[in-house]
Amino acid sequence: MSLAFLGSRVRRDATPRDDPAAVGSLAELPPGTTRRITGYADDLDTLTARRLRDLGFAPGGDVSVLRRAPLGDPVVYRVADTEIALRRAQTAHILVRPIPSAESAE
Repeated sequence: MSLAFLGSRVRRDATPRDDPAAVGSLAELPPGTTRRITGYADDLDTLTARRLRDLGFAPGGDVSVLRRAPLGDPVVYRVADTEIALRRAQTAHILVRPIPSAESAE
């Protein structure tokens, strides 16, 4: 089951892949996927949000899922030409959306 985040509410009947404008969690994405970071979940504490921004997971930036560890956690991501491994518990709070096709073609 996939989740689409709408503000602070969670709607369980839509998937980010079904709607090109949908926002979902970075933790849901398979390797090989690139998305644009839109922000953080409402329940993320300020210190963790700051740490994620400092690592490059900032709203407006693009993030690519590169690979998962053999047991699925952590996952390696590329942000700002840097590879960073994070656990799903952290990336579940990072909200992403697809990059519009006009921008990804540039």
